[in-house]
Amino acid sequence: MQENEKYRNFRISVPAEYEEIFTHFYFSENNSDETITKTLLPSFQTILIFDFGVKSILHSKNNNDIEIDRCIVLGPIKQSLEYSLPPQSEILIANFKDDAFYRFFGSTSIAEHFPINPDDLLEKNCFTFLWTELNKIESTENRINYLLDFCKPYLKQRNNIVEKLINITDENINPIKLIANQRNQTERNIQLNHKKHLGYTSKEINRYSRFIKSIKLIQDTASTSKKVDWFEIVNTCGYYDQSQLIRDYKYYINLSPKKYLKFQQDICNPKTE
Repeated sequence: MQENEKYRNFRISVPAEYEEIFTHFYFSENNSDETITKTLLPSFQTILIFDFGVKSILHSKNNNDIEIDRCIVLGPIKQSLEYSLPPQSEILIANFKDDAFYRFFGSTSIAEHFPINPDDLLEKNCFTFLWTELNKIESTENRINYLLDFCKPYLKQRNNIVEKLINITDENINPIKLIANQRNQTERNIQLNHKKHLGYTSKEINRYSRFIKSIKLIQDTASTSKKVDWFEIVNTCGYYDQSQLIRDYKYYINLSPKKYLKFQQDICNPKTE
């Protein structure tokens, strides 16, 4: 997504050896004279944000503005998030994949409602040190390489139950029930592991997957000259009716599907960028 010469933003792929840990990195800088405000779609990922210029601002649901002071953690992001980039601001975002945040920090829901300094999770000042070192590096690519090398010693081994949960991608299979039967455990126990390591329940991610599928269909249609067939969206994505579709959009992004279609250029979708 590129708006003008003075506002740059782009997505950076992750080296193959780190694809189990991060989905991607995201860079944005505002060299214009005006503050730029964006809306980030829910991703059900936890993100690590580094701010290197003028402090960027997160806008919470209760209308509180939170300045990003060097480095914060936020997520899993389950509803849309609005943020502003003042002139001369610059951010780099690492998007954790699946259970990677838990493997680093040993918890998943601490930063869901309030952004926190990652040093508070580790009770060390290593991320303050990391930000200081990254701030000395001009190239975004070199910053990411430094960050990846820095992270290596902190990553713990993946839980084998969670690994099985992650690897089941067939929509027709209930992973909770399947693994409970395979391991002779209760579904409740598998559900607790799911929530503990991933930061959300299987029910939550199923609902979100249906929503994000509809988003993709809308975007694909909008890129052509076709008119969006809302009944097709409802049927293809497994909604009971159009009112259920509207409820999901209100819940995740506080917009109706038609308003999302109208304003989608101002909304960042980390799943498709």
